[in-house]
Amino acid sequence: MENTFAWMAWTPPVAIFFTAIVLMLFGMTLWQVRSPTVERKGFLPISTTRGDRLFIGLLTAAYVNLAWAGFTELDQWIGAVIGFVVLVIVMRWG
Repeated sequence: MENTFAWMAWTPPVAIFFTAIVLMLFGMTLWQVRSPTVERKGFLPISTTRGDRLFIGLLTAAYVNLAWAGFTELDQWIGAVIGFVVLVIVMRWG
């Protein structure tokens, strides 16, 4: 019987991506334990905590990366860098 499951390709960029997310979550947990967050209002239309901004920033970075892959023929690393910059902007000023 043939294996019909589609397995994810663990390439170095995929491994780096998931490792970075795990490290961000671990770092945010330590930061929260050491210095509890308070809600604040930035350019986002809602009051957010650090965790909220991380989640929103990760989603936004993912959409930027997908849009880059879908609408351009340029190297995907450029889209990843732009997505990371968007994540940093949301985390800092969001």
